[in-house]
Amino acid sequence: MEPTQELETGSFIRTPDPFAPPDAVRIVTWNVNRGQQLHEVIEFLAGASADLILLQETDLNALRTHGRNVAQEIARALEMHYVFGCEFEELSQEQNGTRAYHGQATLSRFPISNSRILRFHRQSRFWLPRWFIPRIKPFQRRLGGRMALISCVDLPEQKLIVYNVHLESRGNDGLRCSQLLEILDDVSHHASDIQIVVAGDFNADLHHAPTAAAISKTGLSNPFACISSFPTTVPTRFHGSRTIDWILTRGPLIAVEPKLHDTVRASDHYPLSLMFRWK
Repeated sequence: MEPTQELETGSFIRTPDPFAPPDAVRIVTWNVNRGQQLHEVIEFLAGASADLILLQETDLNALRTHGRNVAQEIARALEMHYVFGCEFEELSQEQNGTRAYHGQATLSRFPISNSRILRFHRQSRFWLPRWFIPRIKPFQRRLGGRMALISCVDLPEQKLIVYNVHLESRGNDGLRCSQLLEILDDVSHHASDIQIVVAGDFNADLHHAPTAAAISKTGLSNPFACISSFPTTVPTRFHGSRTIDWILTRGPLIAVEPKLHDTVRASDHYPLSLMFRWK
């Protein structure tokens, strides 16, 4: 597997795809912290009855998650289509000669097509292997880079372009803003009547300039901006809560009911959900 280009796809759909549009489409985005609490993650997602799920930090063959294919196991449990995009090869997580990976996964009750990876040009050098740094778990040496997993979800009457995002956690806001601008430039190439969702872990508060101004120029709206304070990460002993996970939208569908599920403790992030309704 080449971490700079690899995609894994699959489907566990057991019933035919619907021919009539549903009244609404429910979207969930969630950084699942590698899937280390996989049973609890699946339990929440099953109860959420989501039609489209965007996950960040899903493991594949990693030692810390017992060699599981996290995206595939969730898709199987929920009977959904899925695509996994490799963000990093985890050099300290391989086992028995099998390479370990880490990335984003998009799951859908509707068909997924034309998936691709937008690997950002600007990357932090923090994760790179170096001769003087041991390849052991605490140092997290990696190959690859932050990216957006882009997919087309084929709704019954229109297409939905989905950007599953994970911006850099290391480095400064300038680096994250640069990565966001690459996403926004890609979004600008789609016609204005195409429904767009850009969601995931941005590692930044999008309330603030210059990111808020850049987002507004592309026509994307932020349904969560009306919520004045909603930390999306779980506070720890050493770090306070942060507001860094978002769902941005553009297009003809109406986004309603933005919700932060801050009672769910299956990760170090909380899930976010949103409904799309037909006009």
